[in-house]
Amino acid sequence: MNIVGRISAHAPHSLDPARPHAVVIGAGVGGLSTAALLAARGYRVTVIDPLDAPGGRAYAHRQDGFVFDAGPTIITAPWLFEELWRDCGGRLQDDVELRPCNPFYKIRFDDGTWFNYSGDRAAMEAEVARFEPADVAGYRSFMEESRRIYEVAFEQLADQPFHSLSFTARTLAGLVRLGGYRSVYQVVARHFRNEKLRTIFSFHPLLIGGNPFSATSFYCLIAHLESRYGVHYAMGGTNALVKGIASLVTRNGGVIRLGERVETILTEGRRATGVRLGSGETLSADIVISNADPATTYAGMLKHHPRRRWTDAKIRRGDYSMGLFVWYFGTNRRYDDVYHHTMLFGPRYRGLLTDIFHRQRLAKDFSLYLHRPSAVDPTVAPEGCDAFYVLSPVPNLGGSTDWESMAETYRRRIETRLEQTVLPGLKHHIVSSRVATPIDFRDRLHSWQGAAFALEPKLLQSAWFRPHNRSEELDNLFLCGAGTHPGAGLPGVLSSARIVSDLVPDPREIMARKAEGTKG
Repeated sequence: MNIVGRISAHAPHSLDPARPHAVVIGAGVGGLSTAALLAARGYRVTVIDPLDAPGGRAYAHRQDGFVFDAGPTIITAPWLFEELWRDCGGRLQDDVELRPCNPFYKIRFDDGTWFNYSGDRAAMEAEVARFEPADVAGYRSFMEESRRIYEVAFEQLADQPFHSLSFTARTLAGLVRLGGYRSVYQVVARHFRNEKLRTIFSFHPLLIGGNPFSATSFYCLIAHLESRYGVHYAMGGTNALVKGIASLVTRNGGVIRLGERVETILTEGRRATGVRLGSGETLSADIVISNADPATTYAGMLKHHPRRRWTDAKIRRGDYSMGLFVWYFGTNRRYDDVYHHTMLFGPRYRGLLTDIFHRQRLAKDFSLYLHRPSAVDPTVAPEGCDAFYVLSPVPNLGGSTDWESMAETYRRRIETRLEQTVLPGLKHHIVSSRVATPIDFRDRLHSWQGAAFALEPKLLQSAWFRPHNRSEELDNLFLCGAGTHPGAGLPGVLSSARIVSDLVPDPREIMARKAEGTKG
């Protein structure tokens, strides 16, 4: 068992055992951010996580002198992190350096054509014109629609809890006017004629587990979000950002217990009263916050508790995001002509996504995201070397792929494709290698069906239809992270932490009730 950060001199209130206790299940970005905000508000906070270091999906693998971010690598909405640090008594720039990426991505199509995707409107119009001059007007109209969606779906609703039917009803008309019943691809196709441009401007839901052909068009807002605020990289890797958030927890007196698993959420009637660990130890709590996959929370940690909404049958009926196959590798040479973020689209778009999301079969072709942080960060690889990861969307474990036998075969296919396109001679230069499959997401991260992003972000699995930030099953159980509102991605999980921090009772009220009960 590891314990990170016990009592901090910056938070003398944490010395008072009478302070209300908040137990946070999971040290992912959502759980850590919630814990940091609650500790700053005056809660005694304990975070429990089964891994040996904080991060969850944003863990870092360290081997052979390389540092590989396990999951998220793209940081948008940097002001959300600045606000988190401010509200926890610090300054982001004192702990983490965020560096802008320009362009955001370089995109390669199967025929060898390239598109540089950036936030520069003039440069983007020139790129669009290279593919289809008539679509420049469509680019302008799409970006205007993206802005309108952003101003409602993100600015007004992303940090609001959808646990009330009346609130949902009041917002429904606006959501309908935004066209949320359409898919991202349907909206994009209204603005662009060229099929490659339709691909370029509709792929973003894949970054948060959605199929562009079924994800609600609310996610068109990502184009405006990126254009307005940029795409950033945390020097040292995204896990450096995780370390910074963990330090906010401990500075305010919180405790992070690693290498320990929550087995059961303890209950009395409709109240969560604490947790039982795999070791048998129990921790009492005034409130419990789960950063775990909601399906795992309800069907696993609350399997003993009678549930009204999130029953086992409902959980099984849900549509879950795709799985991911991720190959982390280091080379003993540098590929300086390869950009930091590269999208490598395969020969099919709609057909491949149909195979992944609906047929749930592993196709022979694939599209890839290649991450090369050593392009800008010398700390993630030995001198003269490069650190990479390449990610391929694949079916989750609802399909029949035998990953134990297929993983190496699939890795070799990807290696061959990278050699043919952007990394010549790759197999002769690999000096460090590891892979993650949907099995790892299931067994290591406790993701339902090995899905990388929990429930798929379709309209009827968004907002009120998603597991609520304030649990429907227990009065003082709260949910944060990718599986609850507003959804996956760093801005989403950080917004979920903000929602939970606003929903929980004021710790002074809990103390007052306890004092009154003692008098009685």
